[in-house]
Amino acid sequence: MGHTATAQAGSGSLTATEHRLANGLRVVLSEDHLTPVAAVCLWYDVGSRHEVKGRTGLAHLFEHLMFQGSGQVKGNGHFELVQGAGGSLNGTTSFERTNYFETMPAHQVELALWLEADRMGSLLAALDDESMENQRDVVKNERRQRYDNVPYGTAFEKLTALSYPEGHPYHHTPIGSMADLDAATLDDARTFFRTYYAPNNAVLSVVGDIDPEQTLAWIEKYFGSIPTHDGKQPPRDGALPDIIGKELREVVEEEVPARALMAAYRLPEDGTRACDAADLALTVLGGGESSRLYNRLVRRDRTAVAAGFGLLRLAGAPSLGWLDVKTSHDVEVPAIEAAVDEELARLAAEGPTDEEMERAQAQLEREWLDRLGTVAGRADELCRYAVLFGDPQLALTAVQRVLDITAAEVQEVAAARLRPDNRAVLVYEPVAADEDEGAAEADADDAAGAAGNDVQEGEAAK
Repeated sequence: MGHTATAQAGSGSLTATEHRLANGLRVVLSEDHLTPVAAVCLWYDVGSRHEVKGRTGLAHLFEHLMFQGSGQVKGNGHFELVQGAGGSLNGTTSFERTNYFETMPAHQVELALWLEADRMGSLLAALDDESMENQRDVVKNERRQRYDNVPYGTAFEKLTALSYPEGHPYHHTPIGSMADLDAATLDDARTFFRTYYAPNNAVLSVVGDIDPEQTLAWIEKYFGSIPTHDGKQPPRDGALPDIIGKELREVVEEEVPARALMAAYRLPEDGTRACDAADLALTVLGGGESSRLYNRLVRRDRTAVAAGFGLLRLAGAPSLGWLDVKTSHDVEVPAIEAAVDEELARLAAEGPTDEEMERAQAQLEREWLDRLGTVAGRADELCRYAVLFGDPQLALTAVQRVLDITAAEVQEVAAARLRPDNRAVLVYEPVAADEDEGAAEADADDAAGAAGNDVQEGEAAK
């Protein structure tokens, strides 16, 4: 059944063992008997970067179709069986992967494994025109609710399209276009499934109060007979120059509560020291209420009601540093932009203070430990590092890598990358200027909190 390896995290006793079935399915197990629960997480190595022009949105559409029944499970049965057993479940799609996950009472792990195996092995038996139409409508409605009909909802799509040139695999977002969703056929969906939903294109992790030997036996029993598939093409190359070379800018006039300045900076790929240094730089600049931009714009100048700067980590293309500032009443964007550029230049020239480094590293360390501290978070990170970097053990040492970064490295990445000629800028101008500022503040808080989070579409309709 393949090899078994164990690694210990630098700052704790978390371990993970790795296994591989004969059909290529990679399995990662992490035992933790703190609470009587366990998480099952399955990552498929397919996201919107694998899609082709004219068929965007298939990865996300498929994530929804996976909850429409499979060979042994009819209709909404996946939700009904898991929730009936006291568990929770969902799925999401990003540029680089699609994931499915359940958190179960420990004695119900076998049920979650059987359900995931059933849809991996037999979804095509249940996929028909009716389920296609049903979920096509659900995804289109999700697009309306999350993108088209909310203030600033189009920002992510617009900045992504600006940041990555036409034809680049990350030029379009996972949600897909309305036209492409309409154009997708049942045959498109079947081909997509056969190509990407194969055991040799997936990583399964089980974390929590488990008996590893018994869990592995169940995995072999339910997944072992699913045939492998070798038709997958590697994703198109997402590499780009370090610097865009000029500022790209778009002004959007919409019914929004307040003027906004948003920008995306091209930053190093995930999995590198430079990416961790960039994460710390953005944390110093815009990670919460102790950050430089919040102190400058919201507290001191009072020109903004919210200011956030976060990192969207990407493994197959440059990551994006995501700036999001909502202005105070009647403040013009150029005043905000000048202050932002001043703060970025100051970090590039002087670097972070010792206190800022300590605070930023503590902040990222806490976020990492919070993720690894839950069975669901750890299962997801083990899958992430296995799929994107080939080694789940890297999840257990990620904290130490952030703590190893020096102030000089933070200053270096700020000077090299956080420059006006390396950003795509989006300026929102309200169509009606007399909107209530309180509404703007509430919305800005939401947006700043979202800045830098791993963007993902999905959460299948229940």
